Amino acid sequence: MTFYRTTRLMLSSAAILSFAGSAFALDGQDLLTKINAASSQQTGTISPSSIDIDGTTVTLKSVSYTPKGAKPFPVGDITLSGVEEQDDGSYYIEGTTFEDVDSTADGVTVTAKDLSLGGITVPAKPGDDSPDTMLWAENLHTGALKVVKDGAEVFSMLEGDVNSTLREDESGFDFDGAFKGMKFDLSKASDPQTKEAIEKLALQHIQGDVSLKGSWDLEPGTIDLSDISFDFTNVGKLQFGLKMSGYTLAFGKSMAQAFEQSEANPNKEEAQQALGLAMLGLAQQLTFDSAQIRFEDASITKRALDYAGSKQNVSGQQMADSLKAMTPIMLAQLNIPELQNAISAAVSTFLDNPKSLTIKATPDKPVAFPMIVGAAMGAPNTVPQMLGVKVSAND
Repeated sequence: MTFYRTTRLMLSSAAILSFAGSAFALDGQDLLTKINAASSQQTGTISPSSIDIDGTTVTLKSVSYTPKGAKPFPVGDITLSGVEEQDDGSYYIEGTTFEDVDSTADGVTVTAKDLSLGGITVPAKPGDDSPDTMLWAENLHTGALKVVKDGAEVFSMLEGDVNSTLREDESGFDFDGAFKGMKFDLSKASDPQTKEAIEKLALQHIQGDVSLKGSWDLEPGTIDLSDISFDFTNVGKLQFGLKMSGYTLAFGKSMAQAFEQSEANPNKEEAQQALGLAMLGLAQQLTFDSAQIRFEDASITKRALDYAGSKQNVSGQQMADSLKAMTPIMLAQLNIPELQNAISAAVSTFLDNPKSLTIKATPDKPVAFPMIVGAAMGAPNTVPQMLGVKVSAND
């Protein structure tokens, strides 16, 4: 009797565990449906030939990707690891890896390795009104990337990363990125004039890095691209910064709808006109907060002056002196006396000793974009003062 009760208890326990395992097993089709429901609003959809599930790993086999408004193309297998279904029906995917890319078309071969996404949130119900309804990833990574044309490598990159972090209070995102070890081969230029310029400027082989950093505050819609930098050896470092407000989730949704309506209209001329009017209306919500452009020279300026001077049969120094003399004359036509003096002084300082050149626009308070457009059309000379434009050199 004791043996019978024990056996029955073991069988009952096994049945319970079996039902529990079935209840918590991942539903691959549900996951795919929710991925496509969210991604179809942003980029496109994926179609695997089959779905394999092994614990918390989901493998989408022989996937075909269809971008919005384009034809589908194969991307191979996609492996989703650390997949968890949340209580609200959404999913969290710890990591996603893709097959290496090796594609050739029209004499151009593109290869890419170690492609992956990390920390992916798949919403239960897609939308544009909160982070919980958006499909987004915490990290995008690519390993070695190469572009070969007619047997010669014209571009390569060691690796690239873009990271996005949702703040704990879900008030916005902070993001950064880096693309390291970029190399460009411009030595194969076919146009004689272009080839000559490249050689004189010593730009046959360019290498360097690109980085970015910024944030997005959702409620006011403030996008702060605090630093976008292009840093290339023996050329220089070019930095951009832009801060604008009004790009809320609702704004993004309205803009996406405007583009969708334009694409759906068979009358392309009418569609373009309607889209233009819609963009003008949406622009009323945007304000310009600040902007900056800065260039730090790494010897390209001297080579550019020497090359430009050779075309005029003068030295690089003579070309610099000529530019310093011409700058005030050209700026006088713009009728911006205060800024004219600042630009002339900055240009002279930079050409005498090329280190850095900076242009900043920092208005006292945010300026609505329609006001900027109106001023540019009616009284362009007032725009620099409206935006608080300052120019400086070697600072």
